[in-house]
Amino acid sequence: MGRWEPGARERLREAALELFTERGFEQTMVADIAQRAGVTARTFFRYFADKREVLFDGSADLAKQVQNVVETMPPTASALDVVAAVLDAVAQLAGDDRDRARARQAVITANTDLRERELIKQAALTAALTEVLRQRGIGNIEASLAAETGSAVFRVAFNQWGDATENRDLRDVIRETLTRLRILAAAE
Repeated sequence: MGRWEPGARERLREAALELFTERGFEQTMVADIAQRAGVTARTFFRYFADKREVLFDGSADLAKQVQNVVETMPPTASALDVVAAVLDAVAQLAGDDRDRARARQAVITANTDLRERELIKQAALTAALTEVLRQRGIGNIEASLAAETGSAVFRVAFNQWGDATENRDLRDVIRETLTRLRILAAAE
């Protein structure tokens, strides 16, 4: 097994998702993932704390991306415009491979602990977005509402994108979902 071959992290991610899909999350061991990826279990633990983290790797990068997007927005941008820009950036990171996203979501949906971990991740990102909006001078209630709204828009759009029969860009689905929300809010 090649311990230092390039691309080990991505091979581990792919191997884990394949095995979780084939066998189930609980029935897949770290040694199985490492073997399929062509590395040692020790190499696995250099990249991931445990097998759950293979599915949630990148959360820290996502939080940094949120911060970077917010910092580049003009000071006059509304809270929802900032959220829209953040959602666009998140879609770029999350939306290149719909089949992979579907498989990952199926694994998460099939396991209670993974669903809980996904909700915790979403809550942490929403809290981070709320905080950066507050740092922009947006009031507490408005920042919370905008961040929670963004989270809801993402979930609805992601599910629509994942369930769609036609191949669409996740960014487009998110933009359409946000537009529908704005129309709904204006109608009230």
